[in-house]
Amino acid sequence: MSHFALSRRHLLKGTALAALSVPFSTFAMAEDGTRRLTVAADSEPKNLNPAIVASNGVFYIASKVIEPLAEASFTGADGLEPRLATAWEGSADGLSVTFKLRDGVTWHDGKPFSSADVAFSALEIWKKLQNLGRSVFANLETVDTPDALTAIFRFAKPTPFQLIRNALPVVTSVVPKHLYEGTDIATNPANVKLVGTGPFRLAEYKPGEYYRLTRNDAYWDKTAPKLDEIIYRVLPDRAAAGAALEAEEIQLAAFSAVPLSDLARISKVPGIKVISKGYEALTYQLVVEINHLRKELADLKVRQAIAHAIDRKFVVDTIFLGYATASTGPVPKNAPQFYTADVEAYDFDVAKANALLDEAGYPRGTDGKRFALKLLPAPYFNETRQFGAYLRQALAAIGIEAELVNNDSAAHQKAVYTEHAFDLAIAPPVFRGDPAISTTILVQSGTPAGVPFSNQGGYANAALDEIIKKASETVDEEARTELYKTFQQKVAEDLPLINVAEWGFITVARDTVENVASNPRWAVSNWADTALKS
Repeated sequence: MSHFALSRRHLLKGTALAALSVPFSTFAMAEDGTRRLTVAADSEPKNLNPAIVASNGVFYIASKVIEPLAEASFTGADGLEPRLATAWEGSADGLSVTFKLRDGVTWHDGKPFSSADVAFSALEIWKKLQNLGRSVFANLETVDTPDALTAIFRFAKPTPFQLIRNALPVVTSVVPKHLYEGTDIATNPANVKLVGTGPFRLAEYKPGEYYRLTRNDAYWDKTAPKLDEIIYRVLPDRAAAGAALEAEEIQLAAFSAVPLSDLARISKVPGIKVISKGYEALTYQLVVEINHLRKELADLKVRQAIAHAIDRKFVVDTIFLGYATASTGPVPKNAPQFYTADVEAYDFDVAKANALLDEAGYPRGTDGKRFALKLLPAPYFNETRQFGAYLRQALAAIGIEAELVNNDSAAHQKAVYTEHAFDLAIAPPVFRGDPAISTTILVQSGTPAGVPFSNQGGYANAALDEIIKKASETVDEEARTELYKTFQQKVAEDLPLINVAEWGFITVARDTVENVASNPRWAVSNWADTALKS
């Protein structure tokens, strides 16, 4: 990775210093005794409502303000711990799930939380609007609310309780009915000016500068939060995050905000700790998204050629510095309940890739080129951008000219997921413990334009869609697992997209920060127990 790492450090050195020239006095540890945690944020989501956009960029900030029914846990039953729900039980026929809700919870505006909020969020937002909830709650018909603390979800078709359990931390962010009912939910100002039940309130947002969260003194857990404020300092330049940590101007950077190439050095800096725990439920997958509306890419032989042109070992060793694993398909290896290695493999083989392109009827021209593509790397991580540069070179070796188009987050999402203005895109989707709430949305057909992190490449496979649908309605866990193994085999065979690698993240923090990585989704959980040493 030397040419990537060195060029990145040299190019960003001046940028980091420029970013740090902004006065940080507002964000330093308060002299008045305020327990203020200052962290790095590398993006500014346009919509902060996790009930609509279930993505880690949104959760990173919003999960402290808006809570789900349950959160992932290292020790809780079924890997969960209660949040707004205290108990949940599914019927044997898969047609209902009953939630008992927490008593004594209030919204940040003082209104009482109740089952009406859960019913409204589920029926009007998760089911209709949310990128992941559309699948999980596709067959949700009604939500009965016999009292203020009971919500009974009733499904038109059997829905696996296993899926509902796995989905709770990700798709069940509850928002206040009284602020959304009767409005255009998608454009409601509360999507940015969040009102939740969480341990922190969203107090202030200055675009390009910071988000400020303040303690919710009326939080239902009277022992929390342990912090008075959380400041998210907007630092899109990741070299700036490492420099700010060393200068003690921020105390924490999550999601590998400090470049992997800097970890060995920064881990030796006194007062700084490097933490790999806390991302177990957030396996990221490096994926090449494909626009099947493009004639060349609709040809399976062309897709196979691209798969053979990618050296996964080089990607893992050189771009991820070993902090990743090569993928075999759409389910990661650390999901043993669903994973199968019995899938079509595409070894790195440039000669085979060239032969496939010849067979497909795309010979090299006199300039050595077969055709040109537009390649859009997702801007969220250094690694996705670096893989974009690598893929451009890999495609050139087989006669495909790739024009790199680097956009900011909003422009990238619009181009790929609304306008379909791409040929290949590089995405880092997240596997969230169950294929139904993660990987299937990337290949299932019929998702409306504008839904982020979904299949917007025009790929449609009726047989694959049927497997996805059947698995979403299969209550028996063994049968459901077998369906997902077949799903993996068909995806690897037909290549609606190309899975390259899978990885977790690293948190770098000052040693004054306590209770980091206390659950498997720590960076996107509520941080109610996170504290600072006095």
